[in-house]
Amino acid sequence: MDLLESGKLLVKSKIKNIPNSPGIYKFLDNKNKIIYIGKAKNLPKRLQNYTSSSGLAVRTQRLISSIKELEIITTSNESEALLLEANLIKKFKPRYNVLLKDDKSFPYIQIRMSDSWPQLTKFRGKHNDQDLYFGPFASVASANWTIKMLQKVFQIRVCDDHTFKNRTRPCMLYQIKRCSAPCTNEIEKINYKISVQNCIDFLNGKSRSIQQKFSKEMEVASKNLDFEKAAIFRDRIKSLTYIQSSQQINKDNFIDADVVVSYRSSNISCIVVFFYRSKQNWGNQCFFPKHDSENSESEVMDAFLAQFYENKIPPRQIVLNIKPKNLDLLQKALERKNKKK
Repeated sequence: MDLLESGKLLVKSKIKNIPNSPGIYKFLDNKNKIIYIGKAKNLPKRLQNYTSSSGLAVRTQRLISSIKELEIITTSNESEALLLEANLIKKFKPRYNVLLKDDKSFPYIQIRMSDSWPQLTKFRGKHNDQDLYFGPFASVASANWTIKMLQKVFQIRVCDDHTFKNRTRPCMLYQIKRCSAPCTNEIEKINYKISVQNCIDFLNGKSRSIQQKFSKEMEVASKNLDFEKAAIFRDRIKSLTYIQSSQQINKDNFIDADVVVSYRSSNISCIVVFFYRSKQNWGNQCFFPKHDSENSESEVMDAFLAQFYENKIPPRQIVLNIKPKNLDLLQKALERKNKKK
């Protein structure tokens, strides 16, 4: 018996003991290594396709010929199966799956509201409910640049808690007007909280109201002949305008969206993700998913989106140039992720 028929018989022998349930299945080779992970609305029905006597693609025949074991995990619904599939593919990197390479945890700007003197910082990792997060940014450089500009405008502390608690005099950032030095009480807590809220409003897209507020403060200071204070607000308005002009390349007026564009040449796919948050363009990132020539653009996009958003909260809008193979299922799965946020 050849390897292809042997693989088919193994799958057939397992099907009779598998419940009619949504879930994922794993094919393992002779080294007990996972070589493929798939999802199904009905596991036995999906697995039956691998036992067909004809019509199997060459890639599928190679896969079946390598199968030495089959394992399943049932789920409560198909959307849950899709998310689990993406998670396991990223973890085990099976040879026959479309793989998202170069994935990483994108940087966010975090405002640590859990602290009595909130800190502005760059953050990667799991988000908590106490603090605020803005992003993702396409690169560490773009996140750092934005934090630097926000410091100039809102003068929120960026130092860690140990430094903050042990300072006895203001640091250099206070001298160059990039921090209000709450560590040594150079600013009252109520005024510091106003600065933090202004920063939050700006990052939420309320830039015009912040600029108007600063303009009024500048006018009041000028009328009171406090020209030094007026100059401070003038410089802050300039910095806000500079941030906007650097990040507002947004012709289609996306509010909160990821624009995902796929291009394929021969067997190589390039997928570019553009990040728009609060009507601002926060950069883009390129990916080169690993796949076989037999995978269609629709299949590659499907696998990419499932794996890309496996560890990220999706935005309100995702704009695509290629329709994924399982568009409706993906949409339901991503909506479930948003509800769990």
